[in-house]
Amino acid sequence: MLAAERRNIILEKIQEEKKVVVSELSKEYEVSEETIRRDLEKLEEEGHIVKSYGGAVLNEASVTELPHNVRRGVNIQAKQRIAELVNAEIEENDHIFLDASTTSVFIAKSIKQKEHLTVITNSIENLLELSLVTGWDIISTGGQLKAGTMSLYGWKTAEALSAYHVDKVFMSCKGISMERGITDGNDETAGIKQAMIASAGKVYLAADQSKFDKKAFSQICGFNRIDTVITDSEPDAAWKEFFAANKIGLIYPES
Repeated sequence: MLAAERRNIILEKIQEEKKVVVSELSKEYEVSEETIRRDLEKLEEEGHIVKSYGGAVLNEASVTELPHNVRRGVNIQAKQRIAELVNAEIEENDHIFLDASTTSVFIAKSIKQKEHLTVITNSIENLLELSLVTGWDIISTGGQLKAGTMSLYGWKTAEALSAYHVDKVFMSCKGISMERGITDGNDETAGIKQAMIASAGKVYLAADQSKFDKKAFSQICGFNRIDTVITDSEPDAAWKEFFAANKIGLIYPES
């Protein structure tokens, strides 16, 4: 296994488990503890983790995006459940925005049986996923390709979004906090989602339970801009009461 591949796998593991132990990683990947320490040093330099005694923890405050292939492999079942629920919210002939989150890739997969949609996205992977669908209008925002993210960003992307008005936007985030609202990893990503919100009739936040009670670096918006939250399992009573008090719709799988 190449060092870069091992580091990506470690990143995926720490994203899921929030922490790792050097001795356990050494045994799992059959390399020396010194090799694992070098891997963790590299990941810390990139801003993904914080080294701790004997291991490392996820850097929750990081403004650095995890590589796309790592983010896509995290919480797969949760994203699939969310995508199924989103599918039911999309009607034939809808005009929609899909953001460049990994959740939206699962949404793109789930809606391909619809007869006709207009989809506008800044996600390269969404464009590839939908490239063989016939009878749809698929529109790329254009913009600058951001390394490692399979997505387009920048002022041209925001300008393109402002030229449209869609029925619905489906977006994800890094954190959902009652105090701080909806947050993401950096200003650039948050800004694109703000442009989508400004040009959409209805705003859906598609976020799994791992995002709840978390705060990321940049605020996307307050809860007053969210119409409906779609998540993978039933939130606790405090969150249900909060959404109800703020007149926000809540959709999750029925048990």
